[in-house]
Amino acid sequence: MREITHRDIRAAGRRFHIAEAGTGPLVLLLHGFPELWYSWRHQLTGLAEAGFHAVAPDMRGYGGSERPAGVEEYTIHHLVGDVVGLIGALGAERAVVVGHDWGSQVAWHTALMRPDLVRGVAGLSIPYRPRSGLPPLPAMRRALGEGFYMLHFQRPGVAEEELMRDVPQSFRRILAGTSADAPAIDPVVPDGGGFLDLYPEPGELPGWLTEEDIAVYARAFSETGFTGGLNWYRNLAANWELTAPLNRARVQVPALYLAGERDFVIQGTDHDLLGTELRRWVPRLRDPILLPGCGHWVQQERPDDVTAALAAFASSLD
Repeated sequence: MREITHRDIRAAGRRFHIAEAGTGPLVLLLHGFPELWYSWRHQLTGLAEAGFHAVAPDMRGYGGSERPAGVEEYTIHHLVGDVVGLIGALGAERAVVVGHDWGSQVAWHTALMRPDLVRGVAGLSIPYRPRSGLPPLPAMRRALGEGFYMLHFQRPGVAEEELMRDVPQSFRRILAGTSADAPAIDPVVPDGGGFLDLYPEPGELPGWLTEEDIAVYARAFSETGFTGGLNWYRNLAANWELTAPLNRARVQVPALYLAGERDFVIQGTDHDLLGTELRRWVPRLRDPILLPGCGHWVQQERPDDVTAALAAFASSLD
């Protein structure tokens, strides 16, 4: 097994903490909310064994990486700029860019904005969706009401205060609550309630998640807080404005989509039509992979399957 090593590097004018393993073509692994490089612990070693230089940064606002104070410093342009800077700082001309959850959004947009740097893109959990015709926040309010969790996150300090009250317990509820065995969630915060009310108290942790895993996340977020990650959500309106030049743009690089069949992100979606719809906007998409009995945290719930799929995809590229 290849060893995971850690260091800080400068990229896009910022300091980033990275975890890495192996040598060879670069595979950059981008986490989502509320996560860290640690979410990719299984893939780092597995991709290294497959002959790749696998790198998982703590993203802007997270863990050991810089956490700019201003909300406006977390737009999609900043996040894509970080990926572009990381590819250069790691000495690569191009990379396979893989993202999960919010990291998928950054991966897809990196492929859109800088296809010259992207050998292939893989999105886990969140499929590529073209820019909507309407501003997102009013559309969310009309469809789901003010309690929709992404709207709830717009209020500075509110979600932070709730999540920081008991950080280990916050992670137990969030990670277990969107795992494969958890009941389907309604993503609307109840009146007078909080974000964690969406997730029942777990009787026990799912088999893929240990108390040691919880402790890793809890230690990091107890030090940094949650504001950096929440600021990604607080740029939804700004991102819609900034991506006007990408309206109806297509992802033109080779692409992979992989998710758990029980992921709340695609609940209510016709899985048989998912690939067809995706190919309208991602014409070089490989056959989507939907893992049965798997929830939102796909690369942690089914590490061997995800590592094998990513290694096969990266190995197939020019």
